[in-house]
Amino acid sequence: MTSLDPRRWFDRMHPQTLQIATWLLYLNGFFDAIAVLDTTGYLGYLRVRYGFGIVLGLLLIAASAGSGWLMANDRKWGYYVAIGAAFGPFVLRYFAFRDAPASFYDKLTGGSSLSTIFEVALIALLLHPQSRNHQRIWFK
Repeated sequence: MTSLDPRRWFDRMHPQTLQIATWLLYLNGFFDAIAVLDTTGYLGYLRVRYGFGIVLGLLLIAASAGSGWLMANDRKWGYYVAIGAAFGPFVLRYFAFRDAPASFYDKLTGGSSLSTIFEVALIALLLHPQSRNHQRIWFK
C-alpha cells in the first residue's frame, strides 16, 4: 500500500471531469470556511442557531477540501466522500430552512442560483461516467 503524498494536491493524469471536480471541491471548502464565519448564509445560521452547527460546517469544509486531496492521491474513499460533500450543501440548507415559509426550491438553493449552478456542476462532474470509470479502475 502506498502512502499519501502531502505535496500532491492535483493530478494532471485524471480525466478532465475529475480535474475540474477537484478544483471545485477546493473552492467549495474555501467558500464554506468563509460562510461558517458569516451569519447571513445557511452555514452561519446553523452555527448561530444550533450548538452543533459549527461541527456541521467544519465537517463540510473538511469533506470538501479533504476529498479533493484524497482524489488527487487516487483514493477511492476520497471519491465517495466527495460525492457526500457535493450533496452536503443541499442537505444542510434544507435542514436549516426546513421551518422557513419558503418554496422547496428556495430551501434547497438558498435563493442563490449562481452557487447552485456550481454545486450541480460538481455533482454532474463526479457522477459522470468518465469519472466513475476512472475511479473504479485506477483508484485504490
